[in-house]
Amino acid sequence: MATRTAGTSRAALIADAALALLAERGMRGLTHRAVDERAGLPQGSTSNHARTRQSLLEAAVRRLAEREARVLAPAGLLPAPAAGTGNGPAPDGRGPDADGRGPDADGVPPAGAAELIAGLARVLHRYLTDHPELLVCRYELALEATRRPELREFFDATGRQFREPLLALMASAGSAEPERHALSLVAWCEGLMFSCAAGSYNRAAPSEEELRAGFAELLDGMLGPRWAPH
Repeated sequence: MATRTAGTSRAALIADAALALLAERGMRGLTHRAVDERAGLPQGSTSNHARTRQSLLEAAVRRLAEREARVLAPAGLLPAPAAGTGNGPAPDGRGPDADGRGPDADGVPPAGAAELIAGLARVLHRYLTDHPELLVCRYELALEATRRPELREFFDATGRQFREPLLALMASAGSAEPERHALSLVAWCEGLMFSCAAGSYNRAAPSEEELRAGFAELLDGMLGPRWAPH
């Protein structure tokens, strides 16, 4: 049974219960009655909050995005693009040179390359080791969205909160094609996460050191060998 902690709204309690059911029982186990029971609420409470199955799924997607953001986007890891450009340096001054290529003429990596790699490795390791249930929920909801066009639209819209900062991160790192490179970075992370959460490397999460090496190799290939620290 889920319990409400101080400051947790009934809506959050219901959405958290829905995510717990998705992780434990899959999509078939997600019903309004089951959410009431899991959340320890009177029968009918979930129906009052989310009358249809679509609205219950949307509540789960929204809550999943909130919880993923707390895990994957610590302050400063995903810098916002410079005002008016979308391809300039981050507010702290780190980022590509005026020509947008990243490393300067002497081949010096941009400031913060090692910190960026370490930050990416840290949050991905945290996700894989401390929150694998969120990954299972995401896969359940993503697959359901392939069968429900109305959920697909909502799922994709909610996920955009991660896309824009990632594009800014790649631009600030010196990418001349941040859209393509962001997709490659996401694909690498998604493949690794699926393998560790539900694939052949189930729950065999790589260490932070191994993830740092992987991110360095990936960014090295996309942005050039002078960019990544060695």
